[in-house]
Formats: sequence, structure tokens, C-alpha cells
Amino acid sequence: MSQDASSASAMNTEANKPVTSASAPQSPQPHAHRKSVLPWIAGFLKPYKTRVIAAIVFLFIGSLAWLSLGQGVRLMVDEGFLQENGNRLNEIIMLVIGITALSSSAIFCRFYLMTWLGERVSADIRLKVYDHLLKLSPGFYAKLRTGEVISRFTADTTLLQSVVGSSLSMALRASVTVIGGIIMMGFTSIKMTGLVLLAVPMVLVPIFFFGRKVRELSRKSQDRVGDLGAYVDETLHEIHTVQAYSHEDQDRALFSNRVEAVMDAARGRIWYRSILIALVMFLSIFAIALVTWVGAHDVMSGGMTGGELSAFMFYAVMVAGSVATISEVIGDIQRAAGASERLIELIEAPIDIPTVNNPTELPAKVRGEIKLTGVRFSYQDIQDSQLKQTEKTDASGTSAPSIDTEVIRGLDIHIQAGERVALVGASGAGKSTLFELLQRFYCLNAGTIELDGIDIAQLKPQTLRQQYALVPQESVIFATSVLENVRYGRLDASEEEVFKACEAARAHEFISEFRDGYHTYLGERGVRLSGGQKQRIAIARAILADRPILLLDEATSALDAISEHKVKQALDSLMVGKTTLIIAHRLATVLNADRILVMEKGRLVASGTHQELMKSSELYREFASLQLITET
Repeated sequence: MSQDASSASAMNTEANKPVTSASAPQSPQPHAHRKSVLPWIAGFLKPYKTRVIAAIVFLFIGSLAWLSLGQGVRLMVDEGFLQENGNRLNEIIMLVIGITALSSSAIFCRFYLMTWLGERVSADIRLKVYDHLLKLSPGFYAKLRTGEVISRFTADTTLLQSVVGSSLSMALRASVTVIGGIIMMGFTSIKMTGLVLLAVPMVLVPIFFFGRKVRELSRKSQDRVGDLGAYVDETLHEIHTVQAYSHEDQDRALFSNRVEAVMDAARGRIWYRSILIALVMFLSIFAIALVTWVGAHDVMSGGMTGGELSAFMFYAVMVAGSVATISEVIGDIQRAAGASERLIELIEAPIDIPTVNNPTELPAKVRGEIKLTGVRFSYQDIQDSQLKQTEKTDASGTSAPSIDTEVIRGLDIHIQAGERVALVGASGAGKSTLFELLQRFYCLNAGTIELDGIDIAQLKPQTLRQQYALVPQESVIFATSVLENVRYGRLDASEEEVFKACEAARAHEFISEFRDGYHTYLGERGVRLSGGQKQRIAIARAILADRPILLLDEATSALDAISEHKVKQALDSLMVGKTTLIIAHRLATVLNADRILVMEKGRLVASGTHQELMKSSELYREFASLQLITET
């Protein structure tokens, strides 16, 4: 959605230049951030550089201590066994035990620090991702399923935690061991070390080739897991509908297809990783066997001692084992790289509601005057929107969006402060979309919306939304207590204020019947409440918020006649002195409104009182007779 034309010109000065461009969320592009994965993870480790350095130091101490054992093996053979010197052998054994104790202590410190870093980095990534997700508009979640986001948020960060805390540590330790082992082999025998180095390229080639394939397939596997999670999330959230329509068998089959898709994606990754491990193991042992054969002939010819050959073989086995470790954990590291790419895509998803460097401040007391001028809006994808606007821009630079895709089409409305306005129109007329635009959940294609004479594009979104109290038709209940659900409207409210709001919303009576009263846990999406009870909780939340503008999406539609009468009394007192917009489906609502706005296909086609519109608007007369629910 492009920024509205008027606010664009208003923000033309450098002081109010948008910080973020208006861009709708786009589907993540695979491998878009491959080169930035390692620096990205390093950025999360930077605040803990002291622990990272300490972990690396202990890693080197532990690895070097293990490497020095090779010299202990040489001394045991040459100065102990071959010379039959028991005292010297005892000294060497004590030295080996001391080195082992030092290495074990270093391993403890390194393992503790690396595991802590894995947990800490995973926690920090979750915090950063969640913080960014809260800034993204509803348009983003309309394009990427919530289950997919949750999969990235949980499974991918858990994978990173495992890799940073364990696999990465193992890879670093193994790399140090490989390098140190080759150096120590060089001190023992240059000729045999040269033979080992000739075999190194044979081992590295499969690591790089198959490692790249594992990374690509890991990314695909994670995507399939995300799709699986999204389907589970959707099915379980709508379990009532699933079971009511006996759709279990069909959902079971569809879920099975997604599980098999996960297996298909994982099969290739497992295949290449298995080949990688097998090849590395074979080539490493093959190289060791060949070098041992050469070394044995050197010992028999007197070219080197038995202790030197033993030490060399000790280092060769350590190097081979470390290479095998690298080949095993490289798959985990490549999977983590794929997971990182998916998380980076979330963090770098553009915030599609632009803000300004120097936002305008609202007055201390907001009157609630709303003015829409030439408002146009569509839900089309931002890329299509930008293309069409580029093609349709005239010489003056004014965009002319395609009307075929617009939900709001050139809307001009002026609502006075404290006015009570009812919005009437058929489904798809743009009433709910208008509520979304007033709260700036989407950017306009063209036109402006002003609050008390201030373009809302010049306000911080949070500041703007704090002026609205919303009661949607489908009430939102969070999986927490009654008290916290109502207090959602004003976090600093006391319990006494919550009680009064619930009494005003005629909710106190049924809340008091709960065993735990206001501390009753309401379950996910309020499953323990009836539709009418949910709506009264939502109304209590709006009453507690006490904001200058009310947005009521037929707030009494789910109430029985008695409760509706009581809640209407509460709403009537609540609406005094407040600007109120009501999406109306009942005749009583429009009769009590100061003005009725009749909308059709995103346009305002008539305005007036009920009596005026019954005389002047044929569309309203038809709507009133057929669609407005009359009381019996």
C-alpha cells in the first residue's frame, strides 16, 4: 500500500522524512540472506564477548592438553617400555594424569560457557524477533500464516540454541585439534605428515560439496516443518468447526500429506549427510592406514623409533576423529544456517506503516474530530500497487490507482467531535476497512485522514491508536484471567476500577458466579465464556480504557435481549462527550445515531438521519427493510 498522496507532500521536508518506506509484507525469499548469517549470529554474541573469549581460551587449553598426551605416549614407549624403566614410567603416568585433569577442567568450563551462550543467544533472538513482530501490521500476517511465524520463532531458535551451545563448540574444538595435531605430526615426522596432507583435499572436497547441499535441503526441510506447524495451528484453533462438520478424516489425510512432505524434504538432507559422514570416515581411516604402513617400514629400517610412530599414530587418530566430528556437526551447522535465514527474513521484514523522524504531538485533550479527504485504499500486494501507480502517474506526479482493486474509493467524511455516527452498508461496503484505516493499520493509496486537524500519518502509530477504544463484533479474549483481560484496556487500572467497568458493562454478575471470580482463567480465546459474555468483557475493556473515540462493530450483536438493554444503557453513558462510530446492523442503533452514513462498494452514497434517509435514499430504504434487524 502506497503512502497517501497528501501526507507524502506534507512529509516532503527533511525533518519529516519517513524512516521506513511504506511497503507491504512480502513472502520470504529463499537464501536471500545467506552471506549475512555468520555476522548476524556474531552480533548476538558481541554483548557477551568476555564469555566468548573465555570459552575460546578454555577450548584451546583443553585441546592443547589433549594434544600433549601424544608426547606422553612417546615417552611411555621410548623411555618406559623399551628401556624397562619403572620409575620413569611412573613419572610419565602421573604427568599424563595431570594433563588429563587439566584438560577435563577446561572442558567443563568450555562446555558450561558455550551452553550458556547458546541459551542466551536463543533468548535474545526470540526477544528481537518478537519485538519486531509486534511492529508489523495486520497486512503482514494476512500474507504469512501465524503457524509459519510460530515455527520460525520456536523451532528455528531452538535449533540455533543447540548449534551455538553444542555443535559450534564441537566444530571449533575439532578444528583446533586438526590443526594442532597436524603441527605435532610435523614435529614427529615431516615425511609422514606430508603424506597425510596429500590426503586432506580428498577429505575437504566432500565436506564442502555435501555441506552446501545439506544447507540447501535443510532450508527446504525447515520450510516444510513451518507449513506443518501452520496447519496444526489452524486446525486446532478451529477444532469446534472441524468436529462439527465431521472433517477429522479429511484433516487427517491433509495432515498426513504435509507430514510426508516434511519427510520428503528431510530424506534428501539425510541422504547427503550420510554420504558425507561415510566418505569422511573412509578417507580418514584409509589415509591413516596408508601412513601407518609407511611408518612401520621406517621403524623396521631404523628411520624412527617405536615411540615416535606411536605418538604419530596417536595424533593421526585424533585428527581423523576430529575430522569425523566436523563432518557430523557440519550438517547441524548448515541446518542452523538455514534456520538463521528464516529468522533474518522475519527480523528484516519491512515495517509497512511508515513513521516520521519528528512526529507531531497531539494536544493534551483530544476532541475526537475526524476528517477523511479523498481516501482511497486497496489490499493489493505492494509490488502490484507500485507497478500500477508507476504506470498511471500523470505529469503532475499524482497517482491514480486502479479502481477495480480498491476497497475504499474516494471517501470524503467529516465527523464532528462528540458526534455519534452509524455506518450502514452491505457486506464488502468497506465499513470494517474504514475502522482499520482510522487506526492506521494500513497505509492509504491516496488522500488523508485527520484527527483534530492533524494528519494521522504525522503521528506515531501508538499515539494515534491510544485515542481509540475498539469493541469488535468478534470479541477478543486472551488466555489469562478476567481481571487481566479487562485491564488490557488500561494496564495501570486498579482492581476497583476494573470492577466498576465490569459493572457498567453488566458483566460483574456472571463473573461473580465463577469460583475464582475475577481471577478465573478464561482459557484460549475465552473458550469458557459464551458469546455474550465475551462481548461484555470486551465492552468492559473499552469502558475502562476511557478513550476519546469509540469504534463499535455492532457491540451488542451477541447479547440476549435483557443483556442488550443493560449494555446499551452503559454504552449510552459511555458515549457521552465521545466521538462514536458504530457499524450498525440493528434498527435501534441507527435510530439513536446523530447521523447515518450509507456506504456502497467503498463509496459514501448517502448521509443523514434515519427519517431523512428513508425519504431521500432508495438504497437505504431497501437496506432498512431487508437487512436491518428490527426488534419484535
